[in-house]
Amino acid sequence: MQQLPYDKNLPIEKLAACFKNTTATYKFYWLLSIIEALEDGFKTQTTIFSKHDIFARMVSNAWYTVNYFHVSFGKQDNLQTAINTIKYSEGLTVDADKKEILKTLSQTENNKTKNILASLNNNVPHWFLSPWFPGEKNPKNIYIQSKKYPFYCPYILDKDFITVDILWANYFLNNAAIIKSFCFWKLSLFLQAKNPNVPDIANKLIKPASRNSLTKQRKFWDIVLDELGSVNCIYTKREMTKGDFAVEHFVPYNFVSHDLMWNLIPADKSFNSSKSDKLPSMNKYFDSFFNLQQTAIKIVSEKEPRNKSLEDYLTILPELNNLGTDDIKKKFRDTIQPLITIAANNGFEYL
Repeated sequence: MQQLPYDKNLPIEKLAACFKNTTATYKFYWLLSIIEALEDGFKTQTTIFSKHDIFARMVSNAWYTVNYFHVSFGKQDNLQTAINTIKYSEGLTVDADKKEILKTLSQTENNKTKNILASLNNNVPHWFLSPWFPGEKNPKNIYIQSKKYPFYCPYILDKDFITVDILWANYFLNNAAIIKSFCFWKLSLFLQAKNPNVPDIANKLIKPASRNSLTKQRKFWDIVLDELGSVNCIYTKREMTKGDFAVEHFVPYNFVSHDLMWNLIPADKSFNSSKSDKLPSMNKYFDSFFNLQQTAIKIVSEKEPRNKSLEDYLTILPELNNLGTDDIKKKFRDTIQPLITIAANNGFEYL
């Protein structure tokens, strides 16, 4: 079990207590954003930060998880509500760059955006300090007490800004990587409980620097096209030949976050771009999808029986050679249908 680094001068157990019995995501993103602000202000030794800046960082840190992967924070989560509102008030794309989001929100003159960020002040800054002032129910008293105990709680609260205590600032900076890892670990556990059927939550917390190349998967389908000459796109029916297709995720990558062969097929390039993260109708497309997959398994198994990509199918099929067509089709359907249903329930739209 991962733990926070010990410091003999600070009550680290109170910091750890912030993440016990958590009912919303704001504590994770608040601490992550404070550490990022300290890292950005390191050269100038800045420890005073506007709440607006920290709130903007919270939104930018959670943006990709909410908008791109459609991970639910819970119906009552104020941060998710803020993100959904800001997406429209600022016209930002679902996969906008984190720095772009932060810059936009830090400099915004949009009153709707300002108000939704300010609404985070109703709970976030003072309730995070609850372990330092147990039993205190009045936010005003937490503000007052945060100024009375130097070196005790991580920051002093003021109306529009916080001042991070210098001992805590050094602790956060010296242990930034470990503390961030701790936050993401706790956050992934929290979100997995909120999204029990959503795969790979841990890899949906941070926007990857780049998507994996699909070169290996394209070579797999090249083997099929070398044998058949061409195949028809299951969506547009356009005939495709080797070198003239896109490798397409049947269940969107944004949901499954993997590139396993059993979810990948060749598709019309122009359609693949427009499909984006939309879901295919099982009634309309599954049979064609399965027939193409079955044909590919047969051809590659015969032409290149040691092809590593065939191993991807073993994650849903116990073996490739001794199952009847109906058995294989059922395995595919039983794997894909729940994913489509859960993705739809999480906000992914159908074609």
